[in-house]
Formats: sequence, C-alpha cells, structure tokens
Amino acid sequence: MENPNDSIAHAPLPTEKTLRFRKNLLIQLWRFAAINIKMLNMIRKGHHQD
Repeated sequence: MENPNDSIAHAPLPTEKTLRFRKNLLIQLWRFAAINIKMLNMIRKGHHQD
C-alpha cells in the first residue's frame, strides 16, 4: 500500500481564488442557506401524504 504522506505530498493545492471563496463569510452563508433549502425540499418530497 502507498505511504499516506506521499499521497498528501502529491495532492493539488487550492488556488488563491478557491481560498478566498472558502474564507468569505457571505459566500459561506449563501452556500449554507442553499444546501439547507435543498435538504428541506428533499424532506418535503419524502413526507408526502397519499
């Protein structure tokens, strides 16, 4: 099996743009809201009454 440290050493690093998106609180808040809306929609579809 391959050494985990070797795998980590060859992993791609995030770009500056990616890091900015990850640190931006407004973007994180938007993504949090969007995923919660998606989950609510899935829950509603699963709780339909016949």
